[in-house]
Amino acid sequence: MNSTLSITIIQPNLYWENKTANLKMLEGKIFSIKEKTEVVVLPEMFSTGFSMKPEPLAETMEGETVQWMKKVAQKKNIILTGSMIIKEPAPPLHHVERGPGGEVFFNRLIWMQPNGQYGMYDKRHCFAFAGENEHYTPGSKRLIASVMGWKINLQICYDLRFPVWSRQTPPLRRMERGSGGEEYDVLIYVANWPERRSHAWKTLLQARSIENQCYVIGVNRVGKDGNGIYHSGDSMIIDPVGEVLYSKKDEEDIFTTTLDKNYLNSIREKFPALKDADRFLILNDDED
Repeated sequence: MNSTLSITIIQPNLYWENKTANLKMLEGKIFSIKEKTEVVVLPEMFSTGFSMKPEPLAETMEGETVQWMKKVAQKKNIILTGSMIIKEPAPPLHHVERGPGGEVFFNRLIWMQPNGQYGMYDKRHCFAFAGENEHYTPGSKRLIASVMGWKINLQICYDLRFPVWSRQTPPLRRMERGSGGEEYDVLIYVANWPERRSHAWKTLLQARSIENQCYVIGVNRVGKDGNGIYHSGDSMIIDPVGEVLYSKKDEEDIFTTTLDKNYLNSIREKFPALKDADRFLILNDDED
């Protein structure tokens, strides 16, 4: 286990529904990173912006953007993560929105390792206010990745408003199952969160860190999207007691931070609030 973990966050101004331009721009930013880093985090739908046109924009898991992530992660020797629009054949007998070719679409986060292996997380909470639920299928499983002894819970944008989905399972419950310790150490949200609701974004990121006694990282975009909606960024890195270690508003930025496991453990040991947390079970009510 490493006592530290270096993470770089990239806050870009995305080109609207222009995959080629976005991948070229982001590749330049990634390879400009001079500091030692283990993980690089991109925003939600980093190759297109937050588009409700999955039919012309979606790719398969063998498509260009996933292959780009593999190439960049290997060449830079990093873990690269962010979400994109993915299509898959619709499972039989499931009542989900389907494209004209019978496919289903996901807002899918990829956790790409330098050896080409990857994890996946499909956004659980589709943003109905923008019609995301009419085009994309919600996920049903969380992804908690592991890197050098650190456990990282990966979520997407609107998930931030639903604290049960990110809530740490009480440690004692897992100790009874033989694992012990907190469920995760870092909670990452990748987003296209508009400036008009930036107060909620900043407040909820801090709340998630305090209630889960973990580092929280929120990575957002800046600039106007194709619908004229302005994004102020406000990407943040927050420590386990809710203190803001980094925040950037309105400007593109690349920032690397080093998280400290000893500090995290000392917070949990001095104030073990999670041991008093309510026990609960999340039921998936989407199954037929």
